[in-house]
Amino acid sequence: MSGARARALVALLALVTACGRVGPPVAPERRLPLPPTALSVTIRAGEIVLSWQNPTHRADHSRLRDVEVVRVYRTSDAGQGEAKPAVLAGDQVVGYERLAVIRLEQPEPAVVEGRQVRVVDRADLTEGRRYTYVVTASDGSGRTSPPSARLSLVYITAPEPPTGLTAEPGEAAVRLTWEPPARLTDGRPLDGTITYEVLRAPSPDAALAPITAAPIADTRYTDSAVGNERTYYYAVRAVRSTAGGVASSAPSDTVAATPRKLTPPPPPTGLVAVPSAQAVRLTWKPRPEPDVAGYVIYRAAGPDAPLTRIGTTLVPTAVFVDRDVARGTYRYAVSAFDKATIPNESARSAEVSVTIP
Repeated sequence: MSGARARALVALLALVTACGRVGPPVAPERRLPLPPTALSVTIRAGEIVLSWQNPTHRADHSRLRDVEVVRVYRTSDAGQGEAKPAVLAGDQVVGYERLAVIRLEQPEPAVVEGRQVRVVDRADLTEGRRYTYVVTASDGSGRTSPPSARLSLVYITAPEPPTGLTAEPGEAAVRLTWEPPARLTDGRPLDGTITYEVLRAPSPDAALAPITAAPIADTRYTDSAVGNERTYYYAVRAVRSTAGGVASSAPSDTVAATPRKLTPPPPPTGLVAVPSAQAVRLTWKPRPEPDVAGYVIYRAAGPDAPLTRIGTTLVPTAVFVDRDVARGTYRYAVSAFDKATIPNESARSAEVSVTIP
């Protein structure tokens, strides 16, 4: 072989070797999805609602973009001692029943909102039994995560919803009152501790969401995190707690309330009346408050007659000409009103008196 051909062969082999060079192999378990997180459960009337977040990374910290299937597993026992450990064998958790297989392309009856998934368990729930749940996630290649952290709860019967909910609107506030539930959903008398979650929605078709940071014991609540001239929708849920578990009722009937401004603006100042032939020109200092909508003008004939309303102006106008006058003495005053749905009117300004010759 000539020297030129030998050198060319060596260069080709070097190129092939360099292009084919790869890093050390990645262990298969390092490519597994991480398990779902933030598993939570809520007992409602005849059901347990499970919620969790799907993983976004693999065990090697690389991004996970193709979660395709989520499986929910459940086991139950009498509640003595530690709950059964969760060990994955293939796509089955040993000793657990597979409760649901959720394909994220068509997740029904589960509800998927971004990473958050929610599913309802209504399968053969028994009062006083302990139920333990775990969830796994599988990617598009069929690699399945380890089970999530276990979550256990004791199933108890939920109370009926509260009754008689009323909502009294005030200024930037809504005062709610209601009656406790009458019984449990299975007809038995109430027992355990009963507290309440207050729910609110911004429109009649929006989802109700809790506005109490934790359930409250009172059957009254004032919502001060509201704005005037907007309608809010409320319901209340009863929460039963016993030594074994916690269960929430369905929401009560929904009521609506519209807070509104109740405080009137201050009265106008600086009222001046200038007479002329068969007319009186009134001026005053405009109110600086941004919610002032206009002014009401009052007049009385003589020193003892009551003031009566004779006209209005809208901001920014602070002038009014009264042309409906004859000879004589008149008294005038002005008030301000705001932009509330039901306007609030201020007290009247100091009176001024003028004589038409």
